[in-house]
Amino acid sequence: MTRRLSLMGIGSAITALVSGCSGAKVLDHLVAHDTYHGPKGVRYGADPRHLLDVYQPDSGTVPGNAPVVLFSHGGNWTRGERAEYRFVGEALAANGIIAVVADYRLSPHVCYDGFLGDCALALQWTLSHAISLGGDPARVMVMGHSAGAYNAAMLALDPRWLAPLRLTPDRLAGWIGLAGPYDFLPIVDPEVRVAFGWPQTPADSQPIFYANAKAPRTLLLAARKDKVVDTQRNTVALANRLRAAGTEVDMRIFDRLSHVTTVAALARPLDWLAPVLPTVVAFVRSESTL
Repeated sequence: MTRRLSLMGIGSAITALVSGCSGAKVLDHLVAHDTYHGPKGVRYGADPRHLLDVYQPDSGTVPGNAPVVLFSHGGNWTRGERAEYRFVGEALAANGIIAVVADYRLSPHVCYDGFLGDCALALQWTLSHAISLGGDPARVMVMGHSAGAYNAAMLALDPRWLAPLRLTPDRLAGWIGLAGPYDFLPIVDPEVRVAFGWPQTPADSQPIFYANAKAPRTLLLAARKDKVVDTQRNTVALANRLRAAGTEVDMRIFDRLSHVTTVAALARPLDWLAPVLPTVVAFVRSESTL
């Protein structure tokens, strides 16, 4: 009976996530609460959205040596909040990784320069607090899903966003993109048009524009049949550009995943969908995944 109820709960979570409902609330009941600790609602800037949650492992790390991952959530740059991604923080912390999950300002209140500036500010906080959290500032990575993967890509590839904070992308040990949009001009989606000021959106707003030899180590994961973001045009094309420039890239395309379950598979109750979590963990730990 217990196994049946567990499977029913997992099925409900998948259904809710795929349908666009708050599947995160279902996952929250299925994901452990005793594998991590850390402060919540920490302010990293002046805006009410400048808040982050920290997930520190309860075991399995050497203080001062743990890798740190700053995670940026998806939501078409118009919705989403850090509390919905506790399952990401838990999954990483349970594997000895310090996770920082940050909110950022959303469209239409700001355009892409606003939310990228927020993500840069959150990264500055993460780098400056890595040691006090028990992490290694030389092992900090950025990671995101969907719109959040775009945010992570721009911090890792385009130096403009970190420069005002006297930081450069080479401070990153790597970056991870899950089902990210990296080349999406012309813009069709009405919400995204507002976020990027279409039709005045410049070509240099696209991560693929910045594929270069100095890019940090890269892990790109996506669903083969993603119906939201074209995997071939975005994930595969960016991987090819980065590899051609000489960057180390690990790309995995999964058959059993969708746009949403690419990130949902990080939750340990759903990790049977595809090896997203072990692939991310291995990459963050700097083990060879190639």
